[in-house]
Amino acid sequence: MTQAPVLAAPPARSRRFDGRRLRSERTRQLIIEAYLELLARNVRAPTASQIAKQAGYSVRSIFERFADLGALGLAAADHAIAAAQSEAAARDVDADRPTRIGSHVKIRAQACEKWLPLWRAMIDTQAQIADLKARVVLVRRANLERLRLMYRPELSTLPEPEREQLVMAMGAMTSFESWDQMRYGYDLTMDAAQAVWRTAIDRMLPATPHPA
Repeated sequence: MTQAPVLAAPPARSRRFDGRRLRSERTRQLIIEAYLELLARNVRAPTASQIAKQAGYSVRSIFERFADLGALGLAAADHAIAAAQSEAAARDVDADRPTRIGSHVKIRAQACEKWLPLWRAMIDTQAQIADLKARVVLVRRANLERLRLMYRPELSTLPEPEREQLVMAMGAMTSFESWDQMRYGYDLTMDAAQAVWRTAIDRMLPATPHPA
């Protein structure tokens, strides 16, 4: 009977390299999380020293992994976009109108509440970082795509350009800036702010067509 070949263990140098790489990636992730935590505390432009202290690493560790704080902000934006996409999967797409509105508003409000501090930082620095400006555009377009998905029955009753004008208007109304104003300008609770959005969306949409 032929014995199966015995696989050789990876060389010690390779194992050490893999271990260093994993530690470096973990350090990178913790630095991103520290940056986001400082933004959540309303530290609008955290310094390298503040980020290093929050992460538990040296300032040198930050710049070994990021060319500058702009690159760190871009990495944080990419992390947030990926996380938001996984957290905010569309639900109740084929439900009745009130259920669709309620589901969409709840998911959108949770995303705005969680990622608003990072959004503020992105808006503040997008003029200096072209790639960051592209991320801002991407996020805004994703909001419009979600509106088109959730309210397809109602939007389908409108001709162009009225349909796209309504989508853009609802996009502005459900933007991070709108959420910021309701929560921190008007001091509305999350429930009250969501109620404003639900009522506004319902009034803006045309009548839901009857099933064929």
